[in-house]
Amino acid sequence: MKTLRPRPARCLSILGTGSDVGKSIVVAALCRVFSNRGVRVAPFKAQNMSNNSYVTSQSGEMGRAQVVQAEAARAPLHTDMNPVLLKPCSDTGAQVIVHGRARGTSQARDYFTDTTSLFDEARAALERLRRQYDLVILEGAGSCAEVNLRERDFVNFRMAHACDAPVILVADIDRGGVFAQVVGTLEIVPPSDRARVKGVVINRFRGDASLFADGIAYLEHRTGLPVLGLVPFFYHIEIDSEDGMPLETVIDPPEGPIADKVNIAVLRVPHISNFTDFDPLSREPSVCLHYLTRPRTLDGYDLLLLPGSKNVRADLQWLDDRGWAAPIREFALADGRIGGICGGYQMLGQIILDPKGVEGPPGQTDGLGLLPVVTTLMQEKTLTRTQGVWRNNGQAVEGYEIHMGVTQRPEMSEPVIDRTPDDSPEGMQSREGRIWGTYLHGLFDATRFRQAFLTNLAPDRYRASSGETLDAFKDRQYDLLAEHFEKHLDMKALMRIIGDIG
Repeated sequence: MKTLRPRPARCLSILGTGSDVGKSIVVAALCRVFSNRGVRVAPFKAQNMSNNSYVTSQSGEMGRAQVVQAEAARAPLHTDMNPVLLKPCSDTGAQVIVHGRARGTSQARDYFTDTTSLFDEARAALERLRRQYDLVILEGAGSCAEVNLRERDFVNFRMAHACDAPVILVADIDRGGVFAQVVGTLEIVPPSDRARVKGVVINRFRGDASLFADGIAYLEHRTGLPVLGLVPFFYHIEIDSEDGMPLETVIDPPEGPIADKVNIAVLRVPHISNFTDFDPLSREPSVCLHYLTRPRTLDGYDLLLLPGSKNVRADLQWLDDRGWAAPIREFALADGRIGGICGGYQMLGQIILDPKGVEGPPGQTDGLGLLPVVTTLMQEKTLTRTQGVWRNNGQAVEGYEIHMGVTQRPEMSEPVIDRTPDDSPEGMQSREGRIWGTYLHGLFDATRFRQAFLTNLAPDRYRASSGETLDAFKDRQYDLLAEHFEKHLDMKALMRIIGDIG
């Protein structure tokens, strides 16, 4: 337990001119910058919307972006850093997670009717963080100038006002229209919000920075605010994505598998969740990882992976409608290897039962029929950390489970993970081990397991990469991120804006 501070920590709010302008990365960078300076810093986002989540050691669920930021801050994970998480399960509905626990599914119209109680809970979480840290860096959501949502939005200016946080506005020059982004945002927010903005960061610049000097001069003259930094686009740093896939992600490549690589395909279903499960595979030099959406032959792939899903029944219907069921079954009949993680495990089974309407109208949906398991969707969510031994190679595995379903397998079936003697085995595999499913997210994070798994998959083509652990790799990336931002931000001006942190 951290020592309580004599006075609440200072706060800094990072708000954006729109979605995906880089707010999450800016917060992560500043968390590592201040941590490197000896400041006890923590991230905070009152409400996040993402299907990319994580389970803490206290078995609470939180958004992956705040996990990244906490890791950058070297701060223990806690759901207070993301007290409200929305996990979209349809175009207008989402599961509502509060303090790490599911409170049911809500339609957008109902959710935004009254957010007062959620604001109060988020504010209380922020105050708990402020009593434990020297600085809390808040992240906004989407555009901070959505005038139609302002009275119900508790993530952006409302939270900044509540903790008296100066606001830094982040704009993305890469998408174009950066002058309109900044000036337009400041023009349409109320005067009280406008007065709280103390500076601007222009993110994702490409090219010769000297050519934008007149642009900076214009923005500073037009807004009366300092441009605290022109941050270049970077290619040399790998940080887990919040919700969108990295730019280098290969989707539906026309050329297909590569002859001298270990070729792995992941089905990019509409409600994909926790796609960061596969990031460690993409970093292996010997591996070619493709995400597929359009049906095609799977010949040449060493492994097909079905990912997690926030709406398994809908994604199974999508597979059928798109024509994927036949190629998957043909691949299985040809002795292809297929793995399913979480929702993907459920899809491989015989049937999905949803008697309570957890994922839509009550009913049932046929699975792909590749494993003899039956899943029943439950209203109570399973959130747990899991560790054990992968039966096929004897390597230790660990990760986390997030699922609404309970999957029953035949008594004499073969599990994929042997857990400690006090726990039942987990997952299931076919008799010859070519088809398997598990609820374990983070399966490929452990270096030794990943290398043994890939060696077994394609011993003639896999060449083990560096033995660097995932934690060491991430730590190195956060330091690179901090170095990149410190180089291009006016840290003295930013420190003056924040005030005394001690």
